[in-house]
Amino acid sequence: MTYGNSILTSSIEYLKGVGPDKALLLQKELSVFTFEDLLNHFPFRHIDRTKIDLIRNINSNTDTVQIKGTITHIEEVTQGKGRRRLVAYLKDSSGVAELVWFQGIVWVKKSIQVGKEFLVFGKVNYFNGSVSIMHPDLDSVTNNNAEGYSFLEPVYSTTEKLKARFLNARAITKLMAGLMQQIDEKDLPEFLPDTIIQKLGLPNRITAFRKIHFPKTKQEYDNALLRLKFEELFLLQLKLNRAKIVRHRQSRGYQFSIIGEHFNNFYHNYLPFELTNAQKRVIKEIRVDCGNGFQMNRLVQGDVGSGKTMVALLSMLMAIDNGFQACMMAPTEILARQHFEGISGLLKDMPVKVGLLTGNVKGKLRKQVLEDCLNGDIQILVGTHALIEETVQFKNLGFVVIDEQHRFGVEQRAKLQQKNTIPPHVLVMTATPIPRTLSMTIYGDLDTSVIDELPPGRTPITTVHRYETSRGNVLDFVKEQISEGRQCYIVFPLIEESEKISYENLMRGYENVKAFFPEHLYNIAMVHGRMDQETKQRNMDRFVKGEANIMVSTTVIEVGVNVPNSSVMIIESAEKFGLSQLHQLRGRVGRGAAKSYCILMTSHKLTQDARERLKIMCETNDGFKISEKDMELRGPGDIEGTRQSGLLNFKLASLVADKDLMEIARNLAENLLEHDINLSLPEHERLKIQLQNKKGKTYWSKIA
Repeated sequence: MTYGNSILTSSIEYLKGVGPDKALLLQKELSVFTFEDLLNHFPFRHIDRTKIDLIRNINSNTDTVQIKGTITHIEEVTQGKGRRRLVAYLKDSSGVAELVWFQGIVWVKKSIQVGKEFLVFGKVNYFNGSVSIMHPDLDSVTNNNAEGYSFLEPVYSTTEKLKARFLNARAITKLMAGLMQQIDEKDLPEFLPDTIIQKLGLPNRITAFRKIHFPKTKQEYDNALLRLKFEELFLLQLKLNRAKIVRHRQSRGYQFSIIGEHFNNFYHNYLPFELTNAQKRVIKEIRVDCGNGFQMNRLVQGDVGSGKTMVALLSMLMAIDNGFQACMMAPTEILARQHFEGISGLLKDMPVKVGLLTGNVKGKLRKQVLEDCLNGDIQILVGTHALIEETVQFKNLGFVVIDEQHRFGVEQRAKLQQKNTIPPHVLVMTATPIPRTLSMTIYGDLDTSVIDELPPGRTPITTVHRYETSRGNVLDFVKEQISEGRQCYIVFPLIEESEKISYENLMRGYENVKAFFPEHLYNIAMVHGRMDQETKQRNMDRFVKGEANIMVSTTVIEVGVNVPNSSVMIIESAEKFGLSQLHQLRGRVGRGAAKSYCILMTSHKLTQDARERLKIMCETNDGFKISEKDMELRGPGDIEGTRQSGLLNFKLASLVADKDLMEIARNLAENLLEHDINLSLPEHERLKIQLQNKKGKTYWSKIA
């Protein structure tokens, strides 16, 4: 950012060549309000204007060219309805190219002359050996530019409205060049510590900004880009890691000093299976966190079926042993009920009272739950976002579990932490494995645990891709599985633009399934968003209890539904799902001892991106590999939804392309904060001022 009264804080209308009218357009179209905003409007590519091409070397694979030659003749061609085009023929030592204009003809005719030499740049149209360039950039050849330009020319994003007001990419280049002449080091002071600049061989700030816009060589551009990417990542890592350190040192929490009767009794007598080493490791990390007197904020991420809920239950028993209540918040009623039933079943022979609170728990039952919660009779309360309502009060809440946390807003999660005088310990869980780079960014302020091991006895799921033409064979296979006592899911996509289309597709699919599986031989259940909660739950229960052979649904069953007897998951129109969602749906099968299958159904018409997604699904069951591929294919923007807003608005850095740089930035930030948490050393004064200048802007509001 800038210091004091830098020229960069000036309104963009005062830049030469802008004025009030163009300033309004720049504000509306590009969010450029100040000189600094323009400075941060980086070029999306550079054109190598140092190279001159020969016309004879241009072919169908050529994209853009710079050629030098003489205008041999000019002709104006009248087309239908009064339309005109201007054609100039440019000849070099190897051939002739046509230069074509459909607009601005009057101005172009004044600018070009037969017999004069020009440097021409533009996008090539190549047909039957003929080369033409539409609306090229032209410069008259002088002694200064006879051999082409001595720099890489920036290309800036613009819009049609800006172009109509003569603010095309080249005009923005001219504005940027004018701005560069007015700024110096006082406007872009250095703030990175000298040790870091020297260690990484980075240019200073003013040089980086000059060379990212107007480099003379690719090396100059690369060095500038590295500097500014590192700056973004380093400032973010400072913010996140400082928040974590402050929390570790200052955020008082309840101390769980004992592992007592409830934990030990369940662990030794009621645990239904041997914990994996990964589960044991994570439980140990939670024990340490809850025993040090500071509030825990820990993220547990694990693949589908890795046993996160068991880790959460043992942690809640730890809270009960220390005289506290615990609660678990889930994003849907189906998942909340499933957690309630699962936990109640596991604890049925133990003196632990488990309660359920959702939007559908009403009347006397709701009143009783609220009373039991307030007087401490309920030791574990499971529910939906109903838990955060003000009427829900605890006697002594000490431990909070938030499942599938990215489905809750930040404010919703914070309300649970306000349910006691000292904030309870918080364990957030996600079944969407997050690439390390992404978790370092969006969860850098949390301590992270990974359950990277599946419980023994889980059979790998076989995933195949089948086209619509194979539907008969696929449904025959389902019949075979049902004859062996198994169950099957058939899932249809939700089409975001139209709930009506989604519903119609589902109902059509349901009728087709009934036609293939006659009702007198098969029981089919259906679940979708338009159903009332009672019908939805009844149909889900039929499938869970084995009374229905087939469940036809939308993605409502994506998370949490646990039916060990189901062995086949058919995903209709699989190309319409993201990788993460496909992996979540696949995780609904393979939960028992039987061999399980996921069948991805599509038409033959697929994009290359869709083929990539289906291919990776068929190749691996590893959720972490899938999430890496997901981020590679579509960027980080959608993976964790609102958690990222304000965090990943990098202008230059990429979590996919810059993973290694992120690691370096994180390590250097951690090392710096370890020695100077408040940035009070003289060598960190400039860095502290920079961070203070960020207050109130995007993700910097909490930095000291």
